[in-house]
Amino acid sequence: MTIEAKETLTIEEFHRKCAVSLFNQVWDLIEKEERTQAEIDQMITMAYASRYHWSEIGQPVNFSRGEWQISRVYSLLERSEPALYHAERNLEICLEHGIGDFDLAFAYEALARAYKVSGNEEEFQKYKDLAMDASGQIKKEDDKQYFINDLNTI
Repeated sequence: MTIEAKETLTIEEFHRKCAVSLFNQVWDLIEKEERTQAEIDQMITMAYASRYHWSEIGQPVNFSRGEWQISRVYSLLERSEPALYHAERNLEICLEHGIGDFDLAFAYEALARAYKVSGNEEEFQKYKDLAMDASGQIKKEDDKQYFINDLNTI
């Protein structure tokens, strides 16, 4: 005997559930040591899908984080042009909406990482320095240490 439970969601709840689930699934794939081509394709598609769902119901900080994740995926795949595009969008959103702390530091980190992939050492160093400077604004010590550890993986 199987029991089927149906969940009734508002449209906002649906978008939020999809955005969070997709973001987390992308993160799982980012953390994998090796990915199949199908997983790479899935990682790209899910990152964009998560960003779309946030665009329907989220706040600027959610948009920023979505752009950051897309940039991170492309940096991981060594595709500098889309990595730079989404990293720049991430920073624009942060600056336009006064988003600071952890998110601003990661916006600079995304640009540093994307420029590293592109081979532009000058811009890489510039944005790595800006990221390190911005880490001084991160209020929670655990978040700051997490950020610095991640920045040092570039």
